[in-house]
Amino acid sequence: MAQKRQAPRRSPLLLVVVFSAFVAAFELAPDLLQYIEKEHGAAARARLENWERLHNIADSATIRRQVQLVNSFFNRTPFLSDLQHWNQEDYWATPVEMLATNGADCEDFSIAKYLTLRSLGVPDDQLRIVYVKALELNQAHMVVAWYPTPDADPLILDNLINQIKRASQRTDLEPVYSFNGEGLWRISGSRTKRSGTAEQLRHWRSLQDRLIDALK
Repeated sequence: MAQKRQAPRRSPLLLVVVFSAFVAAFELAPDLLQYIEKEHGAAARARLENWERLHNIADSATIRRQVQLVNSFFNRTPFLSDLQHWNQEDYWATPVEMLATNGADCEDFSIAKYLTLRSLGVPDDQLRIVYVKALELNQAHMVVAWYPTPDADPLILDNLINQIKRASQRTDLEPVYSFNGEGLWRISGSRTKRSGTAEQLRHWRSLQDRLIDALK
């Protein structure tokens, strides 16, 4: 079993880059890279530098190509449950925390993909983080949906499989609710109903609070 970790400290160096990603900008400061290398080793720094390299490569690509590159990049991270990784029942990590510690669960994969695509300029109304039930595993799961057009059958970015398939092809997933920076939607069968904002989700609020705290 992987060594259990405590929840990371609220270091501005650790979190500021992710806040930048959330508002559609991207920068990896030298101080951040030095901090990550000191705390987590040279391999951790290399993973962050590869993230920056991915951003530079994908910046001028089509959105479809960006989606493919981002999904493939983050899916290389080993899966670890929150209990294994953070010694907590449910912890939503930032992308920097995910890459620095080289472990993630489904929420962390989805958050990292969503924030990175937003930082590349993909409009928020084309993206949703979707809480689903993985029927074959009989457990809760999370993915990212990309809608090329408002009424499109979205493409699903998932850490369970590397291939990006349309939602209609993922009969193994049963959607429950979805959210992005603009809203929260409840899903029942083929019906989707707006039910407020993502601020209603405690773990999403906690994630944003940690990002905002980094700027204080």
